[in-house]
Amino acid sequence: MKFPQKTNNRRAAFSLVEVMIAVVTFFTATFAILALVSQSVQNVRRMQRPMIDVAPIDAQLSLTNIFVEGTASGNLSDLLGDSYKGYTWTTDIEEEQTNKLFHADVVIQRSDDKTIIAQERLLYYKPDSPAGSMDGATVAK
Repeated sequence: MKFPQKTNNRRAAFSLVEVMIAVVTFFTATFAILALVSQSVQNVRRMQRPMIDVAPIDAQLSLTNIFVEGTASGNLSDLLGDSYKGYTWTTDIEEEQTNKLFHADVVIQRSDDKTIIAQERLLYYKPDSPAGSMDGATVAK
């Protein structure tokens, strides 16, 4: 008596679950690499533009021993060089409290469209300054 031989008709192939895991792994790695490249390009762009903040103006204001209430302005390129052309700064100095405590509102803007780039209020103690509006002076000298 002859028994029919069992033949395995199934071909060796990947199952659907294995294919899905491979696809998910591939796209996860692809998107991670794209995010890394995008972040690197953004960092390079950020490094090409000059970083602008109020620190140079703060340094200039801290060099003086005497504050007089009022407004001053100028070009940022005069302080920092040609890389900063097209930016202006404005300071408004007022006495904050009595006893020679002053605040300076510093604003840095683009020259063309007056967009505010940086803005900060800084406090200074300048005991050698003349009397301000809080100390009874009526006109800034």
